Amino acid sequence: ISKFLSYLSIWGWGGLGVVLFLITFGPFAIFYLAFYIFCFIGGGFAVTLLYGKINSEKHLEKCEQSYLPPTQIGIPKTLDEMKLEMKPIKIDRRLTGSSFIDEPLQQVIQFALRDYIQYWYYTLSEDESFLLEIRQTLQNALVQFSTRSKEVDWQPYFTTRLVDDFATHLRVFRKAQDRDITEELVDSFFEAEVEMERKVCRDVVCTSHKDEEGFLRDLCELLLYLLLPPGDFHNKNMRYFLREVLARGVLLPLINQLSDPDYINQFVIWMIRDSSCNYEAFMNILKLTDKPAELEAVKDKVLEELQYLRSLDTAGDDINVIKNQINSLLFVKKVCETRIQRLQSGKEVDALKLAANFGKLCVIPLEHILVHNIALQFFMDFMQAAGAQAELFFWLTVEGYRVTAQQQLEAMQVWQKDGKKQPSTTKGLLKAAALGVYEQYLSDKASPRVQVDEASVIKLGEKLQKDDPTPEIFDEIQRKVYDMMLRDERYYPSFKQSPLYVRMLAELDMLKEPSYRGSDDGDGESFNGSPTGSINLSLDDLSNSCHDETMHLHAFISDTGVCNDHGKTYALYAITVFRRNQDGSEDCWKTYRRYSDFHDFHMRITEQFENLASILKLPGKKTFNNMDRDFLEKRKKDLNAYLQLLLNPEMVKACPTLIPYVYDFLENKAYSKGKGEFARKIDTFVNPLRSSMRNMSNAVKALPDSLAEGMTKVSDNMGRMSERLGQDIKQSIFKSEIDPEHCRVSAQLDDNVDENIPLRVMLLLMDEVFDLKEKNQWLRRNIKNLLQQLIRATYGDTINRKIVDHVDYMTSPEQVADYVKKFRDSYWPNGILAETPPRRDKSIRMRTRVAAKTSLLGIMPDELKHIIGADTTRKGILRVFDMFQYQPMNRRLVYVFLEGFLETMFPQYKFPELFVKLHSRSPRIHRYSQKLKTSSLKR
Repeated sequence: ISKFLSYLSIWGWGGLGVVLFLITFGPFAIFYLAFYIFCFIGGGFAVTLLYGKINSEKHLEKCEQSYLPPTQIGIPKTLDEMKLEMKPIKIDRRLTGSSFIDEPLQQVIQFALRDYIQYWYYTLSEDESFLLEIRQTLQNALVQFSTRSKEVDWQPYFTTRLVDDFATHLRVFRKAQDRDITEELVDSFFEAEVEMERKVCRDVVCTSHKDEEGFLRDLCELLLYLLLPPGDFHNKNMRYFLREVLARGVLLPLINQLSDPDYINQFVIWMIRDSSCNYEAFMNILKLTDKPAELEAVKDKVLEELQYLRSLDTAGDDINVIKNQINSLLFVKKVCETRIQRLQSGKEVDALKLAANFGKLCVIPLEHILVHNIALQFFMDFMQAAGAQAELFFWLTVEGYRVTAQQQLEAMQVWQKDGKKQPSTTKGLLKAAALGVYEQYLSDKASPRVQVDEASVIKLGEKLQKDDPTPEIFDEIQRKVYDMMLRDERYYPSFKQSPLYVRMLAELDMLKEPSYRGSDDGDGESFNGSPTGSINLSLDDLSNSCHDETMHLHAFISDTGVCNDHGKTYALYAITVFRRNQDGSEDCWKTYRRYSDFHDFHMRITEQFENLASILKLPGKKTFNNMDRDFLEKRKKDLNAYLQLLLNPEMVKACPTLIPYVYDFLENKAYSKGKGEFARKIDTFVNPLRSSMRNMSNAVKALPDSLAEGMTKVSDNMGRMSERLGQDIKQSIFKSEIDPEHCRVSAQLDDNVDENIPLRVMLLLMDEVFDLKEKNQWLRRNIKNLLQQLIRATYGDTINRKIVDHVDYMTSPEQVADYVKKFRDSYWPNGILAETPPRRDKSIRMRTRVAAKTSLLGIMPDELKHIIGADTTRKGILRVFDMFQYQPMNRRLVYVFLEGFLETMFPQYKFPELFVKLHSRSPRIHRYSQKLKTSSLKR
């Protein structure tokens, strides 16, 4: 019972406590109690962990220090002093041995480290020892590079290797253009490179960004091996770091810029910025271009300029100048629109064919053709095709004989006058030379034989046997041969009707005719007979090119002004023109002409209509005080009288075909000075070249040191003349065993050529730029002789020394320092890294192309056109320009120059084999090798 009572009392008191708790705190008190208990336990646990952590750290610190040896007092003190007295590392700032170069080069290094390394390195560390090591390594490499460059003779590289690389690149491009395939020009270019180089193709490097970076990394690592000390090179971190900086930070951006066509075009304009803009070249470029985008860009600029000029508020004399500018711009706009329309419509006809079929060609006399290199080439080709080359070669050989004989006889007279003994072999050798000409062309054994009457041949043979030969001994037969070539319908008359004659006029820049008026809608393009085959016109224009003979014109000079254009002052006459049409309506316009335009027009019509020369009198030209106001008024009055006489109804009735000429002169457009330019060209064409160039005599014209020696040369030369002329025919028909088109340009350089470096370089460039291999050997030989004479006349025998001096000057410390400064100022203007310029607008780039082509065409000297032909000159210049408009091809040229530079810089290392190995990864190499194997198996 007592035990039961005890259990009852425990449960009773417990239950009472619960009841009282619930009555006091409410039904949710149990949850608060549980929360309080949880917080008490959690807080106690956290305090225990924190206390234990602090005590543990203190204990571990005591344990760690208990195992270390006691620290000496001097070491911490020394470290503190070193930190306080840190001295900068001294770097030798000498790089090249020249203070002119070292100063700007040190600035370049400083700027490069600051902008490419320091800006990210300082975010990782403040220790500058790494930066100092980088700088020291770069300086060591530059010192090695400078030392090596001083040991190299750069003259052969700049005068031979560089020219050969460029000429070979141009040959590859020309071959790609000539390929009759549908693939892209870039692909065709690298296919041609494989055929040329055989074991090398740079297409992978030039077209794949990833492969290009790999190539540059390999190349930079090799350069670092050659330039860095062994310790620095074997430091992989340092080597890889410098390799990436050089490959991706220096070489790749530089190559990107140098290969950009737009940058090259700007550079071309900058290089020839001192030459004045050539209006004729500009108009030729607009008519030659096959890029509508170029024409659209020029047209947009013209419209912009027109809007500006029309917005000007001017009065007095200035308004005439502005009107003239507006008329010129309207003419350019019309040319652009017409050319765009033709390119888009595809209505194209070759201008040479057009001129041959519809144009009136100027006549070049045979006597002029025979003394002009370019004209003679075409006539020679025609005579070969007609089977009459013997007659032409005989005439040329006799010309050479006559000059030679005259020289030798004059030398004999000098000997006799001085009382010296005359060489006994002189007359004998001269006679042997004459007999050689006779045997080669006139004897029964001659093959082919000149076709002349037998009586003259027999008479000449007897004279050669009995009498001493004279310079005029062949004149009678030569005259008969000339008359036969001139009058026989198979020769000169047929030549004037052949396409070769039109091509000859194109090369001589003499396809100049009065303009044809365009179609009635005003979209026609004036045809000035440009000799370039790329200028195309539609047949529709010719069908609408006639003028209404019944139209009535009235014109008078209403005003006179003085213009100043690029420092040239001239008078400008404003002509007001009225035209009455058939429907009774009347048109009125103003056109502006100079006195030279009147003079050119007068020369043109008086040649076409000889009876006008006695009726029309143009006011004379005055050299001094020709801008005087009184003189201009008097000339205005005289020119007005000239116009009224020209437009007189009786004059028009007497010469109805004169109307197109008059209308072309009075039309509101820029006047094409066809006749004036032709007159100047024919004067240049005939007089200087006739006196300076007797084609065959170039081989034997040099005065010998002694008369006997000279006569020996004459005999030998005359004996070989026919042989060489025959070889010319063979070489123009049969290809040589080694095709020059499948090897580098330097491989075809004749070892017997004069060792005159400029001549060799000029021949290499001219052969490729102007494609002179298409000419016959006669023309090529004469071009070489003319160039040789030109160089020697200009520089004499000191040309080699001048070239060496120029190369030395270009590589002098002062010039190299100037290059470094220009590089520094272009990349870091005012010491700040230049921002990457945004890509220029397409229209600006197109106008830059037109400006660059115009500049290139404008600087070509007339002497060059007279030597190789105007059309050939234009095509060659435009071929060079087109070559630079493809970035992958430009990259290839940059890499070729870089490889040649490294091979010259380090001749003792096997760079050629290395480049062959690096570039042999191209798939085109493997395909070409398979092609060669397949072709060899078929054989």
